[in-house]
Amino acid sequence: MANIKDVAKEAGVSTATVSAVINDSSFVSPTLRNRVQAAIDRLGYVPSQVARNLKRGSSQLISLVVADLANPFYARIVCAAEAAAAAWGYCLVVFNSDEKPEIEKRNLSRIRALSCDGMIMVPVGLSNQYTGAAMKGLPPIVMFGRTTEQDAYDAVVLDNLEASRQVTSYLLDMGHKKIGTITGPMHLSTAQDRHAGMLDSMSARGLVPEASHVRSGEFREDTAYSVARDMLSQPNPPSALYVANGVMALGVMRAVSDLGLKCPQDISIASTDTVPGFAGIRPKLTRAEHPTTDMTNEALRLLIDRITREPKAQPREVVFQAALVLGESCAPPSNEFN
Repeated sequence: MANIKDVAKEAGVSTATVSAVINDSSFVSPTLRNRVQAAIDRLGYVPSQVARNLKRGSSQLISLVVADLANPFYARIVCAAEAAAAAWGYCLVVFNSDEKPEIEKRNLSRIRALSCDGMIMVPVGLSNQYTGAAMKGLPPIVMFGRTTEQDAYDAVVLDNLEASRQVTSYLLDMGHKKIGTITGPMHLSTAQDRHAGMLDSMSARGLVPEASHVRSGEFREDTAYSVARDMLSQPNPPSALYVANGVMALGVMRAVSDLGLKCPQDISIASTDTVPGFAGIRPKLTRAEHPTTDMTNEALRLLIDRITREPKAQPREVVFQAALVLGESCAPPSNEFN
């Protein structure tokens, strides 16, 4: 492949002149500029982006570390992040932690090696894992969706407490008293807050969910399917379920169908979020919906600001509100004692 010296020789100019034309870094007369461009075209020369980035001390790479790429929710985040990064002049590199801290640790090592300019991260581990030596050598970080106890990083999150309160209150207003829940892993801030918001709404009405009606679905469809099937097969099942994310709600609805039950006639189901791309599922799910594109754009804005303008500013947290979207998956309880 041709290099910059080949272009300079072909055009009869110095390598400094070729560099000035390529980077538009200083004045070059139109005649010389045309000569250099013609030499570039004849030789098929392509400037090395890696070399240019090294020279200016920037990789122009932003990493996005998501929790579970098999979850369509995160696929939607990737699409929005790629568009936003490109608008800022960056390329996006995507890593999947698969909700496993050991994979996340390997991803962070790769990000160090790539010398990314910044990263957006959906953390999957315990809060105490995101401090000290474990985070040394990493670029500026914006936590997305989930937070850590240290509050050491910029963060863009949903008001998960209010989101789950909205959904639970809607079920309570319909007359449900026996409301169960399928939570995520309780070491994660999202799972903690969504569970706490549900408990707040029930407590305000003098209610507490039965212990057997509170199960972890690990933010996984298959796990949620199994625990929902078991819960709804027991004597005295709940009349309604609040499911902590959309992909688990899909598993719950499969379990309801496989048990020969009907939603919402036999069991009402509501969640935080739905599953993008599954609009044809019936009944349409009632849920508290993330403003995913707005949240992703804000995460990129905070990160670029941290990279280019305020590297030492105090950590900032931006909290978005969910929108309650009414579907067809909820109805008043069929049994007056529910």
